[in-house]
Amino acid sequence: MVSTALPESKNPEQVSITVKAFMTAELPNELIELLEKIVLQNSSFSGNPNLQNLLILTAIKADKTRVMDYINRLDAFDGPAVGEIAVGSELYEEAFAIYRKFQLNELAVKVLLENVETIERAHEFATKVDEPKVWSELAAAQLLANTVPDAIASYIRANDHSASTEVIAAARRAGCYDDMVKYLQMVRKKGVKESHVDTELAYSFAHTNQYGPLEEFISGPNAANIASVGDRCFDEGLFEAAKLLYQSVSNWGRLASTLVKLHQFQAAVDAARKANSPKTWKEVCFACVDEGEFRLAQLCGLSIIVQADELEEVSEYYQRAGKFDELLSLMEAGLGLERAHMGIYTELGILYARYKEEKLMEHLKLFANKLNIPKLIRTCEEERHWKALAYLYVSYDEHDNAANVMMQHSTTAWEHIAFKDVMVKVANNELYYKALNFYLDEHPDTLTDLLEVLKPRLDHARVVDLMRRAGQLPLIRPYLESVQPSNLVAVNDAINELCIEEEDFEGLRQSIDSFDSFDALALAHRVEKMELLEFRRIAAHLYVKNLRWRQAMDLQRKDKLYKDAMETAAQSGESDLALELLQFFTDEKKPECFAACLFTCYELIKPDVALELAWMNGMMEYVMPFVIQFVREYSNKVENLVQEKKDRANAETTAEEEAKAQAAQANMYASLLPPALPAAPGQGIPPDQMAAYQAAQQQQQMYGGY
Repeated sequence: MVSTALPESKNPEQVSITVKAFMTAELPNELIELLEKIVLQNSSFSGNPNLQNLLILTAIKADKTRVMDYINRLDAFDGPAVGEIAVGSELYEEAFAIYRKFQLNELAVKVLLENVETIERAHEFATKVDEPKVWSELAAAQLLANTVPDAIASYIRANDHSASTEVIAAARRAGCYDDMVKYLQMVRKKGVKESHVDTELAYSFAHTNQYGPLEEFISGPNAANIASVGDRCFDEGLFEAAKLLYQSVSNWGRLASTLVKLHQFQAAVDAARKANSPKTWKEVCFACVDEGEFRLAQLCGLSIIVQADELEEVSEYYQRAGKFDELLSLMEAGLGLERAHMGIYTELGILYARYKEEKLMEHLKLFANKLNIPKLIRTCEEERHWKALAYLYVSYDEHDNAANVMMQHSTTAWEHIAFKDVMVKVANNELYYKALNFYLDEHPDTLTDLLEVLKPRLDHARVVDLMRRAGQLPLIRPYLESVQPSNLVAVNDAINELCIEEEDFEGLRQSIDSFDSFDALALAHRVEKMELLEFRRIAAHLYVKNLRWRQAMDLQRKDKLYKDAMETAAQSGESDLALELLQFFTDEKKPECFAACLFTCYELIKPDVALELAWMNGMMEYVMPFVIQFVREYSNKVENLVQEKKDRANAETTAEEEAKAQAAQANMYASLLPPALPAAPGQGIPPDQMAAYQAAQQQQQMYGGY
C-alpha cells in the first residue's frame, strides 16, 4: 500500500514521482491528502500552479465538498481552465467563485445567468463590478427572459449597441417605447447610422407623443424611413405624429388622409390639392361629406368629377349619404369647368330625373348633344319620365320608340307639333296607322293636320278603309280631297260617298269630271234614285260618260232636262236618237224644243226628215231656220267645188308652160356640145337645170331619125 506520508525531500522530481505513483494507483482521496500536505504544509511547493490545479481537479472528481475550500485558500491555479472544469462538473458556485477570484467577471456572470440561472444575483454582481461586458451579458439574458425594460437599461449601462436589432424587436413586442427611445439615443451617440435604428427611434418618439424631439429628429440628418414610420403611425391611430412625418417627406396624399382623421378638413383639402390624386381627392371629399363640410367637399368633388372613371363613385357616395341637393350643386358647378365632359352632363341629367324632375327637360334641351343618351334613356324609363324619354329618343334618332312613348303616355309625353315631327321620320310604316287610330281615339280635332304631314307616306286606300270602319270618313274629307289627284278608286269612292251624304252635288260633279277611277255605273244607279234633281242630272251625266246614251236621254226626258237631252243626242252621234228626240218634241207639242233640237243635232238630222215632221205637225215656221241653214251650207259647198275645179285647170296650164320652157332650154345646151368629143350626158349642167336637159335629150331621141 502506498504511504501518504509527506516526503521529506524537497526535490521536485521526487515529489513528482510520488504524486504520479498515487495517480497511477487511482487513490484520489489519498492523493488529495498527499497534495494538501505538499501544497498547504510545504512552503516549497505552495505556489506550484500544477500541484494546485491537480489538487482542485482531484477534489472535483473525488470530494466536491473540499473544492470551495481549496479555491478560497489557493491562488496559483489556472482559474479559467479550472473554472471551465467546474462548470462541466456542475459546480456552479465553485466556478463562479473561481471566475470572481480571478476577476473573470464576464465568465462569472455567465455562470450565474446560464448555469445558476439567477438574473437577480447576476444583476447584483453586475452592479457591483460595473463592467460593460458584464452588463451586456446580463442584458442579453434579461432580453431572453423578456424583461425588456431591464434589458434595455442594462444595454445602456453597457453602452452596447451590438444587439440593436434584437432589442428593437423585443421592445416592439413588449411595447416599451419609452425605454427604446433611451436605448436608441444611446445607439445613435455611438455613431451608428443605420436605417432600422433611426426608423425605430422616429416611431418611438411618435408612439410616446414626444412630438418636439420627433420634429427635431426628422428635421436633422437621419437615415430613418420616414414614410414607413408615418404609415405605421397612421395605421395605429397616431395621427399627430403621422402628420409631422408626412409633412417632412412631402407625402401629400397620406398627409391629407391624416388631416382628415384629425378633422382638419381645410388643411386636408390643401394637402389634397398638392397631391392631386383622384384617390386622395375622393378620401377628403367623402370625409367632408360625412362631416357636413359641403363647401370643402365640393372643392374636392370638382377635382374628381373631371375624371370620367371616378364620377360615378362620387355620385353614389353622395346619394348613399342622402345628400341629394349638395350633389346637384356639385354637378351643376362641374358644368362650368374647362374639363367638363359628357359624364358630368349625363350624371346631372340622371340626378334631375331622380330628384328634381322640374329641371330635367330644360337640361336635356340645353345639352342634348353632350349627353350619353342611352344611359339617360334607361334612367327615364325607370323613373317614368315619359316626356323626357320621348325627347331623348328623338335626339337619339330612335323615332319609332319616341312615337310609341308619346302614344302610350299621351297625357304627359304627347305634343301635337312634336308628334308630327317624329312621325315624318319613323321607319316602321305600321306606326302611321297606329297613330291614326290614336288620334281618332284621343285627338280627332287634329287628325287632319297629322294626315297632311303623313300624306306622302300613307297608303291612301288603307286610310280610307280604316276611317270607313271607324265611321269617321267625314272627319278626313280635307285629306281625301288633297290626295284625290292620285286618282285612286278608294279615295274617289270615299269622296263621292261623302258628297252624296252631304248632298254636295257640285263637289260630286267636280269629282267625277276630274277623276275617273270609280265605278261610274254603280254611282249613276245610286244617284238617279235621289230626290234632288241635280243628283239625277249627275246620273245622266255619268251615263253619257259611259256611252249609255239612251239611258241618259230617258232620265233627262223624265226630269224634263230637254237641253241636256239634246246635248246627249248630239254627243252620241246616232241619228236614231236624234230623230227619236225630235219625234218626242212633236208628240209633246214643244215646237221651241223642236227647233232647238234641230240646231243642236244639226249634223245628225236629214232635211227631208225634219221637213216631213214639221209639215205633218204644223211646225213649218220652226223648221225654216234649219232649212235656211242647210241651204246656205249646201250653196257654200257648191261654190267651193266650182272654185276648186277652176284652180285645178289653172294649175294644169301652168305646168304645161313650164315643161315647154324647160325643153327649150335643154335644146340650147345640146347645140353647144363639141362634135369630136361629145361630153358625157349631163356633165357640167347645174343641178337646177338638170330636168330641162333630160327633157331635151328625150326629144332628140324621138326626132333623131328625121
